[in-house]
Amino acid sequence: MELSWLWGFLGGLLIGGAASLYLLVNGRVMGISGILGGLVDGSGRGTWAERAAFIAGLVAVPAVLGLAAGAETHLTQNWLLIIAGGLLVGLGTRLANGCTSGHGVCGISRLSLRGIVATVFYVLAGGVTMALLRHVAGVL
Repeated sequence: MELSWLWGFLGGLLIGGAASLYLLVNGRVMGISGILGGLVDGSGRGTWAERAAFIAGLVAVPAVLGLAAGAETHLTQNWLLIIAGGLLVGLGTRLANGCTSGHGVCGISRLSLRGIVATVFYVLAGGVTMALLRHVAGVL
């Protein structure tokens, strides 16, 4: 049996633990789009150092662990697809007033109806997009 599911399970535990700790320590929801958005639009000037450290850790820690463990990724080599996907995710998180970490991890755990509904639509949109890109357009 493949153990790749175990890495996903452990990653989920780490994300959930980090979200809980962030809420307990800061009294704020760990929504990555809000943390990054506050840096970009200037609304988070008062907590810019905390926000920058969070984003730096979010990028650096998985990169370092991946290099240390020799992990491989199944990310497409099509840079246009990667950039378009990133822009669409950014647009979607702004339209939904949050991302899967804020709505999905923190919202669902707090039984937030808004978080539950947003997460259902995120998952549906992701599934439809994946099906269209893979089976109709043939780009993945």
